[in-house]
Amino acid sequence: MRRTQLLVPAALAAVLGAALTGCATDTRAAEPDLVAPRGLTAQASSATSVHVMWNKAATGDVTAYEIYRGRTRVRTVPADRLMVDVTGLKPAATYTFTVRAKGDDGTASPPSRAVTVTTRSHTATDHEPPTAPTRLRARASGPRAATVSWRAATDNEEVTSYDIYQRGSKIHTVDGDSTTALVTGLRPGTDYTFTVKARDAADNSSRAGDPVGVTTAERPDGAEDTSKDTAPTGFRVTTHTDDGAHHLDLSWTPPDTGGDVSEYQIHLNGRPATTLMWGAKAPEGRAEHSFFIGREDGRTYRVKLRAKLPDGNWGAFSEERTVTTGQ
Repeated sequence: MRRTQLLVPAALAAVLGAALTGCATDTRAAEPDLVAPRGLTAQASSATSVHVMWNKAATGDVTAYEIYRGRTRVRTVPADRLMVDVTGLKPAATYTFTVRAKGDDGTASPPSRAVTVTTRSHTATDHEPPTAPTRLRARASGPRAATVSWRAATDNEEVTSYDIYQRGSKIHTVDGDSTTALVTGLRPGTDYTFTVKARDAADNSSRAGDPVGVTTAERPDGAEDTSKDTAPTGFRVTTHTDDGAHHLDLSWTPPDTGGDVSEYQIHLNGRPATTLMWGAKAPEGRAEHSFFIGREDGRTYRVKLRAKLPDGNWGAFSEERTVTTGQ
């Protein structure tokens, strides 16, 4: 079930003006200083651990994030941390996680949407680690991201996850079927060194593969990310008419970030028009969305969209498409 939050800046006021006319008083309650973190994902890394990730809280002075397993707070991390490994879990058990943002005055945001995950089955006699990933490669994916790739490791049972390290600190985890990871939240024009370890269901970790270095692209202050690696691909836009009203029909393939992408910003004619946010798990594979645009025939729109990355920054825009209502 999709949940769409519709923002109405000046760019879209003309299109939606008729719908807004007659609203003499805005009775909506003011938004709280802290809003619930979005984009929460949870991945079973092994039989006893789950990797939890979320997007940076959009508003408020956040000083920390609290991670809950059910009603129990299990971890608290600083505001610059957007992921954590929850360990000490039971094999083949189902857990539900949420995250709250914590303010400097001690207040907390509402909880994020809940995500449920089942840990992997445990092989008690498995003490053999996977082989190390090989042929590690890295390339800059704009000023704030890098794409890391490797050749798959092998294991006597199964490789269940890969952990990406930056100078010895684990910064990302992807599923064992993946051989690439988009690492976000980096600094422009900065040198980074990455290594990758493979892990199995018994939490045996391989040795690190050979390190690889990369330098992120420079970016002037305020400039937008233009890296294709962070942009939605295969973007298509059509229109349909229902009871005299025109709708835009969008479809695209999300950028490969190593996790769910649950929030997008849609631009019309070069300006923000609406924010799409999935309230449940984001769709796998191609995503689709349709929304009302107006009743006038012959109106032409230039449409593009971008995704919110796991670090809370907006990625690059998709290709821009042009459509005309009533055609």
